[in-house]
Amino acid sequence: MKKILFASSEAVPFIKTGGLADVVGSLPKNFDHKKYDVRVILPKYACMDEKFSKSLKTVASFYTELGWRKQYAGVLGAKADGIQYYFIDNEFYFAGNHPYGEIYQDIEKFAFFSKAVLDALEFIDFLPDVIHCNDWQTGLIPVFLEKFYRGRENYSKIRTVFSIHNIRFQGRWKIPEVKDVTGLPEDVFTAEGIESYGESNYLKGGIVYADAVTTVSKSYAMEIMTPEGGEGLDGVLRRYSFKLFGILNGLDYDVYHPGKDPYITAKFSVKNAAAKKRRNKENLQKISGLPKERDTFLIGMVSRMSDQKGFDLVACILDEFLSRENVQFVVLGTGEERYENMFRYFSDKYPDKMSVYIGYSEDRAHLIYAGADAFLMPSLFEPCGLSQLISLRYGTVPIVRETGGLKDTVEPYNKFTQEGCGFSFANYNAHEMADAMRMAKELYETEKNRWQDLVLRGMKQNFSWKSSVKEYERLYESICQLTE
Repeated sequence: MKKILFASSEAVPFIKTGGLADVVGSLPKNFDHKKYDVRVILPKYACMDEKFSKSLKTVASFYTELGWRKQYAGVLGAKADGIQYYFIDNEFYFAGNHPYGEIYQDIEKFAFFSKAVLDALEFIDFLPDVIHCNDWQTGLIPVFLEKFYRGRENYSKIRTVFSIHNIRFQGRWKIPEVKDVTGLPEDVFTAEGIESYGESNYLKGGIVYADAVTTVSKSYAMEIMTPEGGEGLDGVLRRYSFKLFGILNGLDYDVYHPGKDPYITAKFSVKNAAAKKRRNKENLQKISGLPKERDTFLIGMVSRMSDQKGFDLVACILDEFLSRENVQFVVLGTGEERYENMFRYFSDKYPDKMSVYIGYSEDRAHLIYAGADAFLMPSLFEPCGLSQLISLRYGTVPIVRETGGLKDTVEPYNKFTQEGCGFSFANYNAHEMADAMRMAKELYETEKNRWQDLVLRGMKQNFSWKSSVKEYERLYESICQLTE
């Protein structure tokens, strides 16, 4: 039986700030547990919900050497969905009301976490064949393993996988300070190691020192090897392309299940989607303060409000679109103040067409996925994306830009062959986006039967973790052969 340890800065249900938590919280439980013993290790944040922190059991304690420092590390444990979780405890590093702080604080915090993960292996009675690291916060684990632990008998055969969930966030900081914090040797801080543009770069450390590098869709794997998508690391990724793999994220079909979802008004399946989605749409309109107009095209958005998510495109055409089209928008999210204020303004200007909820609400999000006719995701870049997978699952037609995981998962509608499950546009252009929205609206209004066929094709797509898990299993097996 292969032993796999996922190392991450967050995972549901314990702590979440973004999609990384969804992946790490759902992927491990989808492996064949007769062949793989998969466990997860996280920081034990003070801001973790008390209902979780109270349930943790002490496993071990020890001291971790971090440069010239010796820092206390506790290990606590808990089980969730049949998966064993471990938590590295240190009140100095993991205090505060948010998992992340200023970058200079996080640089030392996650250096400590990475080192403590490796030290903990001797105390938790679990020696993994593979440590699967996620994003820059764990990028030093492969580095520490190679430089400080590889000579030890228990560590000599451990392999590492490093997953990039979003290359924009890299963990960059001043080399002298990172040297002081980590105690790593001089050769690590060169262009062959973790140095990048005169700074240390934790993400680059994961890329260079891990046995395999993955990212969360095949298209994103190609995009990050280009100057446009590589955020300065495209050259490094091209150099190490022989060990770079794009493996699409899956969706937790137990959590996002329109037939069982506790948040939605009318539960439904492929067999009764048309009637039940109408009821969900009526309830969404009611809760959102919009007129109950069954035949008005309703577009939903659930998103962080930022340029990365394409909100500058939305800002460009929204006034014109709302003034000219018979359409309704329901938007949920938080982000840049200018976009929050923009939606507030237009919801006041067009109260029968625009409803915005600034904040996050799990029940409202599920209502939008289930009740909207279409779901808009015009991202500048999107490593994988989960919202388009959820909207397909709930029979809400995605309108997306062809980038990253959006390109890999949303096949454009073809009116001649009647294939495809959504609408898309290629260039990062507001008017191309508006054209795609109008095409979707026209099909909805003029060809109800074909629209319904489109809805059902989307619902029949399978983006569960099943096929992705098989790809990870093959990857683990291949790198473990390096030790045999």
